Amino acid sequence: MEEMLHGGNEYDSPMYHEAVGQFNRVAKLMGLDENVSDRLRSPQKSTVVSFPFRHDNYTQVDTIFGYRVQHLTTMGPTKGGIRFAPDVDLGEVSALAMWMTWKCAIVGVPFGGAKGGVRINPMELSRAELQRVTRRFTMEIINVIGPDTDIPAPDLGTNEQVMAWLMDTYSQHVGHAVPAVVTGKPPALGGSVARREATGRGLMFLVPQAARVVGIDPVGATVGIHGFGNVGRYAAVAGQEMKAKVVAVSDISGAVYNPDGLDIPAVGKWVDENRFLEGYPDADFIDGNALFELDVDVLVPAAIQGVLHKDNAANVKAKLIIEGANNPTTLEADDILREQGVFIVPDILANAGGVTVSYFEWVQDVQKYFWTENEVVARLREIMTRAFDEVHAIAIDEGIDMRNAALIKGIRRVADAKLVRGIFP
Repeated sequence: MEEMLHGGNEYDSPMYHEAVGQFNRVAKLMGLDENVSDRLRSPQKSTVVSFPFRHDNYTQVDTIFGYRVQHLTTMGPTKGGIRFAPDVDLGEVSALAMWMTWKCAIVGVPFGGAKGGVRINPMELSRAELQRVTRRFTMEIINVIGPDTDIPAPDLGTNEQVMAWLMDTYSQHVGHAVPAVVTGKPPALGGSVARREATGRGLMFLVPQAARVVGIDPVGATVGIHGFGNVGRYAAVAGQEMKAKVVAVSDISGAVYNPDGLDIPAVGKWVDENRFLEGYPDADFIDGNALFELDVDVLVPAAIQGVLHKDNAANVKAKLIIEGANNPTTLEADDILREQGVFIVPDILANAGGVTVSYFEWVQDVQKYFWTENEVVARLREIMTRAFDEVHAIAIDEGIDMRNAALIKGIRRVADAKLVRGIFP
């Protein structure tokens, strides 16, 4: 892996360096055996494919690159989303797969981490084009995925419909329906109720616990949410349900801000009808990046990576940050925020609600027995709140921040499993 990194290989990406940097820091803190450390830095299996993609006009055929990375197969089947994005690469997917490994271990889900990606902009595709890309990519990785080996899910640029096409393509290939091959699919195909809202709802379950740590009353606490996609929107809904005051949300068009609190159902209706937040009438429209500097109690970065960095971290006024996105805070920003006394609930803990309910969905598909929404939500709350308490206990005992504590919990569980399984042959 080191040769790959120094040789200009696609692994050499900023996000992969972030993931390995985090791991190295915590492995040293733990005194982890170097043989185990070296093994866990590298993805176990990486699949890179390229395939032709025909546009609707029949005159243009592009060559598209796709990836599926399985970081660790020690714990059971691997689990992770598939993202469609114009700049996705092998290093990014590998980093996300590594974080998925720690995330699953932190909440006690019996999966290893995986991630997939297709280098394409889904916003530029028709529905027919999106379906062709999905089905062809599925065929390219069909020998890699499976309900007992590697189970994809939605991620950036993909959704329930994409998972339905993936499930159908796989099922057509094997000759019978296999709902358990993916999660995050529509309930009509065996998807779990409450899966769509799971990540946003799961991270807001942690607000009362984290608020107590920093001395904030969660009822009436002001919240700013960067992102109004699948995670941010349902975090906003859950925040309003728990009587917090969501004062700002953002998307790629900018942010809307109302210090008296936004009417989240009305904001959601506006986006459903107009696609973007821009133009929403009952709030001030501000630059999206200005949201990070608002005077709020709780900041939820719930969109993309790297939005909190060394150039804006010092201007953050929130006492509490709950990371809904993957890797929204750079290592430099982490240090600055820690010095300012900001309490951060890290992504690998905060956004683990998605993979937790994905696990519930997989269990329901395998057992062919489905749970009620109340059962799903209650089990999600129990797992998320218990994981927070366990990570916070490590942070207190070791005198460290929550990110390092969460990584210690996840890495320790994986390292223990590696050691007891041994080396074959």
